[in-house]
Amino acid sequence: MTRPIVLASHPLAASPQKVPLRWGAATAAERGPVVASLTRPAERNVIGTHGGSYAVYRALAVAAGTLDRDHRPDLTDTHPAADIVANPRWHDPDAIVSLDPWGHCVTEVFADRLAAGVDVRPTIAVTRAHIQMPELADAIRAGRLVPDGAVLRESGHVRTTKIAIDPVWWLPGIARRFDIPVARLRRELFEQTGGMFPELITRSDLDVFLPPIGGTTLYLFGDPARLSDPAVRVACRVHDECNGSDVFGSDICTCRPYLTHGIEVCVEMAQQGGLGLIVYNRKEGRALGEVTKFLVYNARKRHPAGDRADAYFQRTECVAGVQDMRFQELMPDIFHWLGIRRIERWVSMSNMKHGALTAAGITVDTQVPIPDELIPADAQVEMEAKKAAGYFTATPAPTLEDLSQVTGRGLDQ
Repeated sequence: MTRPIVLASHPLAASPQKVPLRWGAATAAERGPVVASLTRPAERNVIGTHGGSYAVYRALAVAAGTLDRDHRPDLTDTHPAADIVANPRWHDPDAIVSLDPWGHCVTEVFADRLAAGVDVRPTIAVTRAHIQMPELADAIRAGRLVPDGAVLRESGHVRTTKIAIDPVWWLPGIARRFDIPVARLRRELFEQTGGMFPELITRSDLDVFLPPIGGTTLYLFGDPARLSDPAVRVACRVHDECNGSDVFGSDICTCRPYLTHGIEVCVEMAQQGGLGLIVYNRKEGRALGEVTKFLVYNARKRHPAGDRADAYFQRTECVAGVQDMRFQELMPDIFHWLGIRRIERWVSMSNMKHGALTAAGITVDTQVPIPDELIPADAQVEMEAKKAAGYFTATPAPTLEDLSQVTGRGLDQ
């Protein structure tokens, strides 16, 4: 039987939302759950749906008859494997605008709503695992890392807490973060997705949007319970996806070497009683996409004068129109959610990421560059281009106001 179509783009002005959502409220009960499922459309209180870019695969599965369109997940025993303790930033509407701080504990804090039949689904999942990378075994053999049996095993396996986060955007807060009118933000989101979400224009009563983009994975090394201790020392790398290097080992850039070096620093910090954190964002090719990335590779390699540092970012802008679309303004939300206010060892050469953190009130003590011996020979052009652009200089990192004046909103990695 075909379900009646509910026109979500036509609000009932006189009727309040069945499931109110008040971003920035002091408690989960006052804030209300994010309801983006389609099983009971009248209860939806956000624009978009769960799964980000994977929502299209869900649609294909339903169309192919392999998934019941009314399926509701059985959330028994799916609760977090480690507690992420609430902190005051969870109800600060200016501190967290791009994720749901209660997204990992919906079965607990919204149990009454679930019991009443409201289809509330997690947007964050927390589990425990081990990771193993050849570079960590190399670090053990070189004596840079020493197995302790707790964080790091003799085999090179590392114990970690993994956290998957789907984006949940509170549009008024996103607009304030970028200093643009919220109406303009909604209009551009509507137009640049080909009108995919008409509610962005017609439903001014809905302020939360689940964008069809990739999410973020956190790898936490050490005891997650120590996140609530303001004295705990933290090492961190924020890493934006580079599939060619991270997975397949391409040596044209420093992405995988920087990632593995960051993990090594994080493991060392965890062994010293602190915490290590890798923030892995799905923002392939500076959020320009892999097709654009490969086109830029071709343009660089076919330049009459060869692949040169002085033309490195210029070729990106010629193809994509901008040098970078990662926009690190939203990145500090992760640290506010975790309660991290200070980073002792920041494994990065990016002034843009550093500037975003410090502008959000997060202190960065020491910025750690990648060791020269870990830089692939074919990545020297990239490194020279970054140095020429002002990466990891001795001068103070620029503020977000400074960066907003740079064409293409700055450079990164």
